[in-house]
Amino acid sequence: MPRAKRGFKARRRRNRIFKHAKGFYGARGRIFGDAVEQVRNAWQDAFRARRAKKRDFRRLWIVRINAGARTHGLSYSRLVSSLKKANIALDRKILADLALRDPGAFKAVVDAAR
Repeated sequence: MPRAKRGFKARRRRNRIFKHAKGFYGARGRIFGDAVEQVRNAWQDAFRARRAKKRDFRRLWIVRINAGARTHGLSYSRLVSSLKKANIALDRKILADLALRDPGAFKAVVDAAR
């Protein structure tokens, strides 16, 4: 009598894990137990990175706005404060893009905020 193997559902489960583990180094991409462990760690890292990406971009935008503001004699915090007082509702992503790609428009925003 042949040994009982797990069948279709187990193979589908294994293949799903192996699909996610494709390209992993050594046994982590080839041996099911190792692949499961590595895929779960990768999912955790991806979850964490999706949140960190938002923080990283915000920090980048603030650095760019600060650099643009200082060319016009303002600090970042003073610029943001004066924008709020002037009811200019531009988010940091847009302000950073203006500071980087369109200095003329950024200068107009700074002047309007003053």
